[in-house]
Amino acid sequence: MSQAIRWVFAMLLLATMAGCQSSKMVRSDGVDNTPAAGKAMVVFLRASTFGGAVQASVYDTGETADQFIGIVSSKTKLAWQADPGDHLFMVIAENADFMIAHLEAGKTYYALVRPRVGVWKARFSLLPIRNDPAAKYNLQSEDFRDWMKSTAWVRNTAESEQWFRENQSAIREKKLDYLRKWNAADPQQHAELTLDATDGV
Repeated sequence: MSQAIRWVFAMLLLATMAGCQSSKMVRSDGVDNTPAAGKAMVVFLRASTFGGAVQASVYDTGETADQFIGIVSSKTKLAWQADPGDHLFMVIAENADFMIAHLEAGKTYYALVRPRVGVWKARFSLLPIRNDPAAKYNLQSEDFRDWMKSTAWVRNTAESEQWFRENQSAIREKKLDYLRKWNAADPQQHAELTLDATDGV
């Protein structure tokens, strides 16, 4: 089997797996979305019902390893305790997409997991929700209040962690493929997809 065919097969398998992940997460009512001591909190919200049958997995990426944050389905949200400093977050479904974050300890940050039309399934983007009422997505908006009310907290289970372990190589391959496109993007695009330290509350 050629390398190109193996790559297509791996991506199709990952996309198929992404479509049936919702049962791997569990609702977690009453989540405390305040950062632990010395940490920053990042909340990933998927408020849209578009592409509702397709789930997306979220990661805190690194040079040598990717930390699995969890799986977001329609109307769910995840909380992630992150070290302060610079991060590159990633969402994967049919595609992979990225968001830079500059995090300060003691602050909570929010990112929107937004589905969009894809070739086979919904694709996803990570969009910073800003602490600026003039921004398109902002913490002061009625939309943000609705997103927080309409989404349920979820957390990982042994099953979701196992899914990540079993699919790590396909996830890594997709990450590296899309990371080339991300690295070639212009600085303005990167700036638009960056959570600034001042966006935390």
